[in-house]
Amino acid sequence: MNNQPDKATRSSHQAAISRRGLLGRSGVGLGLLGLAGVLADDGALANASPSQTDLSPLAPKQPHFSARAKSVVHLFLKGGPSQVDTFDPKPLLDRLHGKPAGKLGLPTERKTGAVMKSPYKFQRRGQSGIPVSEIFEKTGAMIDDICVVRSMHCDVPNHEPSIQLLNCGHNIVTRPSWGAWVTYGLGSENQNLPGFFALCPDGVPTLGSRLWGSSFLPGAYQGTFLQTKYRDVERLVENVRNTSFSAFAQQRQLDLVRRLNELHLAEREKESRLEARIQSFELAARMQMEAVDVFDVNQEPQYIHDLYGSGAHARQMIIARRLVERGVRVVQVYTHPGGGWDSHDGLEEAHRRLAMESDQSLFAFLFDLKQRGLLESTLVIVGGEFGRTPVAEFPNFSGRDHNHYGFSFLLAGGGVKGGYVHGATDDLGFAAVENKVHYHDLHATILHSLGLNHEQLTYRFAGRDFRLTDIYGNVVHDVLA
Repeated sequence: MNNQPDKATRSSHQAAISRRGLLGRSGVGLGLLGLAGVLADDGALANASPSQTDLSPLAPKQPHFSARAKSVVHLFLKGGPSQVDTFDPKPLLDRLHGKPAGKLGLPTERKTGAVMKSPYKFQRRGQSGIPVSEIFEKTGAMIDDICVVRSMHCDVPNHEPSIQLLNCGHNIVTRPSWGAWVTYGLGSENQNLPGFFALCPDGVPTLGSRLWGSSFLPGAYQGTFLQTKYRDVERLVENVRNTSFSAFAQQRQLDLVRRLNELHLAEREKESRLEARIQSFELAARMQMEAVDVFDVNQEPQYIHDLYGSGAHARQMIIARRLVERGVRVVQVYTHPGGGWDSHDGLEEAHRRLAMESDQSLFAFLFDLKQRGLLESTLVIVGGEFGRTPVAEFPNFSGRDHNHYGFSFLLAGGGVKGGYVHGATDDLGFAAVENKVHYHDLHATILHSLGLNHEQLTYRFAGRDFRLTDIYGNVVHDVLA
């Protein structure tokens, strides 16, 4: 990679900061809270001048090239759903059920036994005739808008490194999440909300905040985590309302701070190390304008609640749609904080229950985006950290072990080719054998769909230019329309 970034490269440099500079810079940031209030009174940031909107690192940026997708939503099926029980049926499993896998068998993390057939029936759906498991019966109605990638693979059959690889592009070293890279490259179309949200129904998922963190990228690009089990907006977003001052009093106070610090800063060069913290203050003030509205799903008509269904996951998907509508760039939706789809035993009941929790809301989300004209500009990704083996796990023989050799992902919207199957696994569904897609390739494709060249989207840190895909990754052009 070049030592000097070209025009398409987003780059930033950190500088030392003095104590007085720190205080001066902080004051300007707090003062801009007042500016946000003024803009709110005038209608919205849409009416702000270019100099005002340019103050934010999340201001919209031009992509490297024109693209159809403007935002990304990832439904993360934590734990690893089984590809041979969802979107990659294997008739050979029925014929070999209870028998050794033979030459198609591969080393597994735990002790496994004979071939295990799927307990579910598959049916060809839509005009494309793609087979879909009965446990995703509702999602199957949208299959002509979905690309099924059957040839995903990753590096190891362990949860933590695979989750980190999927989210951050590296399975060992903590790196910026792909959502942070997207907001770094494109900013956000809504300056009153964070550009990147991570939604989870209860508790923090495995590996916690590093999954949506910014690492060495400026902190403004990290994701904002919300526990969506809370229905009340003030619990969902703490301190979203100022209970100590009226809006007018708060604005007067912050205007004074701003004027004082402008005088202080006029004699000094601008510093940049506190940019993330300052921007968080400014964003917090702007969120007071819009967050109460966007997270209040009770504003939705009853037919929308009926469409998405009940429960925390349905509420998450409604929030995801409302965020996309308002120009938020990245939304990651976690289905479960614990083991989730990690069905080492009792797979038949567990996978059916888990699919029941997400099937209706996934269908509703895709259908709702499409009817609102948002699906073409929203890339939707569905998948977990890996798949599961087509052989039964010892000693219960009712579940499946982790499988990183080959598994399935769903892609939809954002210029993706609908009603299309990409790649294939072997006859048992153990390993990807045709048009293989690694997570580095998926990341390159996500960025490409948003108009970003994954080789040009770099950030200089510790003396080298880093990128999401490291030195790997190829755009999977076949999945794009």
